Amino acid sequence: MDQAVGWATAPTRAPGIVRTACVPYDTEDAVTGLLKTFGAGELSLVILFVTDRADAASVIAQATEAFTPAPVVGCTTAGELAGAGYTENQIVAIGLPASHFDARILPVPDLDTFLAKDLIHQMIRNRNEMTEANPDWHHEFTFLLIDGLSTKEDALTSELALGLGPVPLFGGSAGDGTDFETTYVLHDGQALENAAILAQIRTRCPIKVFKTDHLVPTAQRMVVTKADPARRIVREINAEPAAREYARILGKDPEQLTTFTFAAHPVVVQIGGQHHVRAIQRVDENGDLVFFSAIDEGLVLTLAEPRDMVEHLEQEIEGLTEAEAPDTILGCDCILRRLEAQEKQMTGALSAILADNHVVGFSTYGEQFNSIHVNQTLTGVAIYPPEED
Repeated sequence: MDQAVGWATAPTRAPGIVRTACVPYDTEDAVTGLLKTFGAGELSLVILFVTDRADAASVIAQATEAFTPAPVVGCTTAGELAGAGYTENQIVAIGLPASHFDARILPVPDLDTFLAKDLIHQMIRNRNEMTEANPDWHHEFTFLLIDGLSTKEDALTSELALGLGPVPLFGGSAGDGTDFETTYVLHDGQALENAAILAQIRTRCPIKVFKTDHLVPTAQRMVVTKADPARRIVREINAEPAAREYARILGKDPEQLTTFTFAAHPVVVQIGGQHHVRAIQRVDENGDLVFFSAIDEGLVLTLAEPRDMVEHLEQEIEGLTEAEAPDTILGCDCILRRLEAQEKQMTGALSAILADNHVVGFSTYGEQFNSIHVNQTLTGVAIYPPEED
């Protein structure tokens, strides 16, 4: 696994607009250390990405008090993106200064009972309030954090689409290392399960919200012929037991399917002329395939093969930095990408690219992009300095 490192190991970088800090989770007075690194100045929002090894409830309680009056949100992770790229066992903090950002927080405390019309009404009201408060700021995005074991990501993102208007949304599903037992979102001093947090942000900084993956669809297709959509379980593919048929298509022993197999041989669905990954989480005790995102009977799945991760990430970063280097890139990177990088011994090379371009964020159990929940992708927002600065 990746070595735990602190923010101090990052390449030397001049102070930027977005404030960032990172400390090992077992640092004495870790939250105080984050606060000191941020320095003086009013903040519009603080975002925390907390390793699953930390006491998330204690961290959010302390941070809410320490950073008041700025709201503090966050989630637990399957690994962190910090100063040196891929890292683990850290608490990462991102601060958006009030001089450049205005934020409104919309909690969804219970994903089983949320009313979409109420959320959409509040989203529209928040946007109007931020427009009135800062009419000369012309850039907006919405950032979503959601319980990664809730299985409600697809439902929530699709329901929220009407409230987004022209504003792009991206986000990530909270993680729990590689345990898949308990994940939390953090808000109002509490660690919450089966919940989500929407942060609506208006800024004077130009932004670019993006989604990318390094996967190329092949000609090999398969049909889901029996499934349990509510539990994201596929029981049969091509009218055969799911895991056995998937293994046959790959030319592998079904008893040898692992997380690394799923990361290296994902399946995608075609939506609106684009492919979106439907990643496999595991094989259950019945030989069924458990997925990370929505699945249903009749769905046509296409086998995908990965491109070189390092080459692909370099190209994507070049696209984001072509006209100007971002101040910061806030990223949500799927745990399956991290696992694939480890398996292929590419972690160091990828970390160097992430560090050089000041990518901060976390490894997720799934990603969101506008109205779609996806897997095995990197979603994020590149934040650029305003022209007058």
